[in-house]
Amino acid sequence: MTQQVVAVVADEAPAATAVLTAWEGTGNDRIRVLGPVPARIGRDGVGRASESTSHTPAGTWPLTEAFGTEPAETRLPYRLVTTADWWVSDVASPWYNTHFSGAPGTCPFDEAAGENLGAAGPAYAHAVVIDYNRDPVVPGAGSAFFLHVTDGRPTAGCVAIPKPDLEVLLRWLDPAKHPVLEISG
Repeated sequence: MTQQVVAVVADEAPAATAVLTAWEGTGNDRIRVLGPVPARIGRDGVGRASESTSHTPAGTWPLTEAFGTEPAETRLPYRLVTTADWWVSDVASPWYNTHFSGAPGTCPFDEAAGENLGAAGPAYAHAVVIDYNRDPVVPGAGSAFFLHVTDGRPTAGCVAIPKPDLEVLLRWLDPAKHPVLEISG
């Protein structure tokens, strides 16, 4: 049973900004633990995600793992990434919408259609994987959706918040409490 909910709400579906609030508990017995925090979302707002849009996917998605270029304090499985870490967005690859380790120039997928996690800069100091389109994976339905550090601009479909707030979330998220991200607009 989900006991941790991170709600991301846009004022309207086409907006590229939203508000994030984190809640603990069940039913009507939820307690706010963070927020409201300003968030940046996909430049196309909330909607149906795909490789051809910059929508943030509407719905409720598990939060099961995290990564970053900097160490983090978290109970989630956490991967410290380098330029040999990728998120695959090549729709023809069997690794589509998954993490892959391989040196640049040696990967068995179109690297131009992948995201080099270690080369992404400060946005990926810390990131939580949004489990959208992960089970089952549908090629073309969208990939590489993360809750990460904001650079103050709309995203390609991720949710981005200030680094100090993301660090609070990372410390709070507990896999035993089945955390989810609820996105609406």
